[in-house]
Amino acid sequence: MQSPTLDTQHPPEPKLIDACVHCGFCLSTCPSYRVLGTEMDSPRGRVYMMDALNQGEIDLTPAVVSHFDSCLGCLACTTTCPSGVQYDKLIASMRPQIERNHQRPLVERLYRQFIFGLFPYPNRLRLLLIPLFVYQKLGLQKLVRQTGIVEKVSPHLAGMESNLPELSLSTFQDTLPALIPAQGTQRYRVGMILGCVQRLFFDRVNQATVRVLTANGCEIVIPQAQGCCAALPHHQGQEEQAKVMARQMIDNFADTNVDAIIINAAGCGHTLKEYGELLKDDPEYLQRAIDFSAKVKDVQEFLADIKLTTPLSPISTEKLTLVYQDACHLLHGQKISVQPRQLLKQIPNIALTEPLDAALCCGSAGVYNMLQPETANELGSQKVRNLVNTGATIIASANPGCTLQIAKHLELQGHQTKILHPIELLDLSIRGELVDLSCQFDKLPS
Repeated sequence: MQSPTLDTQHPPEPKLIDACVHCGFCLSTCPSYRVLGTEMDSPRGRVYMMDALNQGEIDLTPAVVSHFDSCLGCLACTTTCPSGVQYDKLIASMRPQIERNHQRPLVERLYRQFIFGLFPYPNRLRLLLIPLFVYQKLGLQKLVRQTGIVEKVSPHLAGMESNLPELSLSTFQDTLPALIPAQGTQRYRVGMILGCVQRLFFDRVNQATVRVLTANGCEIVIPQAQGCCAALPHHQGQEEQAKVMARQMIDNFADTNVDAIIINAAGCGHTLKEYGELLKDDPEYLQRAIDFSAKVKDVQEFLADIKLTTPLSPISTEKLTLVYQDACHLLHGQKISVQPRQLLKQIPNIALTEPLDAALCCGSAGVYNMLQPETANELGSQKVRNLVNTGATIIASANPGCTLQIAKHLELQGHQTKILHPIELLDLSIRGELVDLSCQFDKLPS
């Protein structure tokens, strides 16, 4: 019997639900269960609820929705599950059902509309960042954070403000041209996706990505009209918005004749590789989506495949201890963990170490740290303690959301540990530059 609270548009599939044998292996790897400690805030508990909803035994009440909202979508359970339960598909089908069939409170609806009407649109976000740039430069940010007034007014807004990185003039302009030639002999022609958060807050990572790719014989095509890849809305059930963005991205790369489409943000890469699933009901775009996703490569995955051809130099005069932070959508979503470590180990004078609970989410999870700030803060605090306890001088993080979350909790705990994208470390090594350990982020040249 179909639940009266779920519609017929791809509800959670019973055969996927039935694969769960309720063994509990997922519990120890689930970040929300670790923090909240309740069965319904675990993958197993949510699978129970999906089954009950399908059977019409429970309704989509605010309490039920809260347990699905507590899921970070980190996909650690899919890696751990001995029965191969495809929880990623189950939660991906459940989130749109909630958005279509559950009426959230007015304040929550407005807050979510603000997030999804702003963050996936770089040009809109830039307008908001203008007063925030002034807010930082006048020293108001430090004063406001010391008073704790935003936390008292709204924990959600406080979660958003606390993740605001230091803004620079590069935030307000796109500087990369449409075509960038390879250095030396051209080996490949690749497309590059700039991302939303990446291009605004971490333009230095995009610049480093371009230098590393061109140094290794890649001509780069950058469609200038590209927007959001759809990751932010897709991960929170904003299905129609995500489909529109996916179609636009496919159109932007049509006829570019590239060998691969490169992305340097883990969360974006996971969604880009799922376009075929996202657009499965669109006969016009389905095959185009499948073909597009087949070309998508995380930059570390791509470089490990094609092999580095340019010499690498030390980035420190002494042995440098480095800890690599596994982004969930890279590790669990794309099954990429060996390649980044292989690349980093090629840099002379690097000693790579591993943290405790390496596979546990940092709490960023797209916009989760803005929607569920308390749980996110607990996870961020745990993650930073584990990373710092390795004694590493540098943390390598391949996802902008993770980087912002970790940087925030490094500051809260009073640590000066530097955090960089692995591609930035490769860039320094290729250029023969030493890493600057005096600040949290390197100011790399454009």
